[in-house]
Amino acid sequence: MARVTVEDCIDKVENRFELVLLAGHRARQISQGAPITVDRDNDKNPVVALREIADETLSPDDLKEDLIHSLQKHVEVDEPEADGQDLIVKSGATADAAAADNDDDQVVFDRMTEDDLLAGIEGLVAPEKSDDF
Repeated sequence: MARVTVEDCIDKVENRFELVLLAGHRARQISQGAPITVDRDNDKNPVVALREIADETLSPDDLKEDLIHSLQKHVEVDEPEADGQDLIVKSGATADAAAADNDDDQVVFDRMTEDDLLAGIEGLVAPEKSDDF
């Protein structure tokens, strides 16, 4: 088979830059051992990837989705959200009163005055100096 050109693939993937990304991703998959869907004919992996795209043996949309998935570092999983009623605490109530009134599964926030915060900060001990830093 003759060499594949960009013009052979441009009707499948309209953006040339996206075509290069998809073909490069597919070539890396082939080098990692993915099965090829066309005859190799002693061609290198990028040429085989372009021939697969040109012959439509692989869907460009599937390649694009796989490329995006391979670049993601954190994949979000949809989980049900916590009920908002569990997070509500009566305003003005102290921590002890709120704990006595509410069930164990409700969140209770402690209140601290500015003076208490400053006293706590003043009581902190500075770390010893080290040659490591």
